Amino acid sequence: MKGRELVIGVTGGIAAYKTAALVSQLVQAGAGVSVVMTASALEFVGAATFEALSGRPVLTGVFRETGHPLGAHINLAEQAELLCVAPATANFLAKAAGGLADDLLTTLVLSFSGKLLVAPAMNCQMWAKRAVQRNVEQLRADGAIVIDPEEGWLSCRQQGAGRMASPERIRAVIAEALGQPKNDGLEVS
Repeated sequence: MKGRELVIGVTGGIAAYKTAALVSQLVQAGAGVSVVMTASALEFVGAATFEALSGRPVLTGVFRETGHPLGAHINLAEQAELLCVAPATANFLAKAAGGLADDLLTTLVLSFSGKLLVAPAMNCQMWAKRAVQRNVEQLRADGAIVIDPEEGWLSCRQQGAGRMASPERIRAVIAEALGQPKNDGLEVS
């Protein structure tokens, strides 16, 4: 991953804490990582966590982001070769599948021409809904790589599919999408 430029998008789900581990692993593997957080994501994990792990400012707004005179969505889209959204909520999936752009992350998705990965995370009933599955199918048809959620214990106290893939699994898919060795010198536990 040395020298690779990545953007990690974080949306508002409890699984955002797992994304901190993902960012740490990617940085340890030598990647440059910029983090974009939605307003809802900030309710689960603070920007300071991702700033400390990435060594870069966290971006949250469409306007007036320091260091991005053309707009962060344009600069990041030009600099990064891969955009991974983890967790990807049902709300984000619907916006991305429909081409809506009402925050920095969804605006970035529309202006980004590199590889897009999404790692959904949500309640098992939400994940099973036809509307959510339709949005996932649309994203796949549009070229996104979807890292399906795992089955297990969910924060809503239910068991089922909807749990975000592990940071190690997401990192392996990122490495594969970039044509890199899956472990990139980091041990997977």
